[in-house]
Amino acid sequence: MKLTDLEVIVTAPPAPGWGGRYWILVKLTTDTGITGWGECYAASVGPVAMTHVIRDVFARHMEGENPENIELMFRRAYSSGFTQRPDLTVMGAFSGLEIACWDILGKDRGRPVHALIGGRMNDRIRAYTYLYPLPRHNLTDFWTAPDQAAEAAADCVARGYTAVKFDPAGPYTLRGGHMPAMSDISMSVAFCKAIRDAVGDRADLLFGTHGQFSTAGAIRLGQALEPYAPLWFEEPVPPDNVAEMARVAQSVRIPVATGERLTTKAEFAAVLASGAASILQPALGRAGGIWEMKKVAALAEVYNAQMAPHLYAGPVEWAANIHLAASIPNILMCETIETPFHDALIKGTIRVEEGFIAPPEAPGLGIEVDEALARAHPYTGTGLHLEMREAPCDYVEGNAFQGGAPAIEG
Repeated sequence: MKLTDLEVIVTAPPAPGWGGRYWILVKLTTDTGITGWGECYAASVGPVAMTHVIRDVFARHMEGENPENIELMFRRAYSSGFTQRPDLTVMGAFSGLEIACWDILGKDRGRPVHALIGGRMNDRIRAYTYLYPLPRHNLTDFWTAPDQAAEAAADCVARGYTAVKFDPAGPYTLRGGHMPAMSDISMSVAFCKAIRDAVGDRADLLFGTHGQFSTAGAIRLGQALEPYAPLWFEEPVPPDNVAEMARVAQSVRIPVATGERLTTKAEFAAVLASGAASILQPALGRAGGIWEMKKVAALAEVYNAQMAPHLYAGPVEWAANIHLAASIPNILMCETIETPFHDALIKGTIRVEEGFIAPPEAPGLGIEVDEALARAHPYTGTGLHLEMREAPCDYVEGNAFQGGAPAIEG
């Protein structure tokens, strides 16, 4: 069996656009007629350029190869251009292609992917979700309204979720780490208080940031949140400086989580060795794929750390996350995004039930991709999947920031 054909589909989720401006789906086919699906998470170049990168990585390192030889193909891509170091764009391309290889292998053997990477360790996986506006909420006002966040949290708990994430702490900008405005600290505390009052001890609070603070600023903010016992403080400083993240972890009584922007075991190992985080959040469509993150999960075990795969993408990456989670002992939870479009794109083949996910038993990733639906929603914009803003933190008027891909009106 050999890999012979590649198709790349760039799909734009309809309004409100949860999951980013676009999803890069890849479809691989073998000479035996088996097809596999993967997803390449967020790239630092636009989707047209990224499509060329994906095709180049496939043609150089994978075309004509047996999809079983994942380690070999990874080493080719990791070493390409005499590098042998984490390359965000190359690994982003390879990761989606690698996921598709596992989908092919599972279908060829009539087994789910988790059965091929150690078997089922977990019969169900705890899910968490971001707090998104309810139908009665205004898409603009929601992000600075603690009372609305509390209502959304109560709704999530009523649907069975035992953990909810939110990030009211102000902007992330291309300027790097900044000192939070006092108004941003006050807003963050108000969100934690309102949500904790709404859910009590029925759900964990996951405090999201995106590397936007200086070390001192992250410590100030984290210490202000301690009374509300968040389960984690996510990426409090830029992820490239693990020594400073470790300083935050030592100074704040909230577990630090990181990993959305990291790739390969080289970067995750540095986080673990420095004590920068005790919760790792790989995005499997960027971090090197399923096999590479299986290795990272094993490294995390040595440091008594847990895995919580990240998702701000489409449901194909979500499926990969679930198979990894099913096979490892140190899974904490998996991020999920519930929208009608996410569900329709994989024809309802995986769903959250009462706050948990049952790993699929169907062959491969266990999903059925609606290719016609994916092609019917092409991306026509010019923005990247996620973007940072240029303007600095506003210390006068305050900050109302929706994230790197603001909601779009329907």
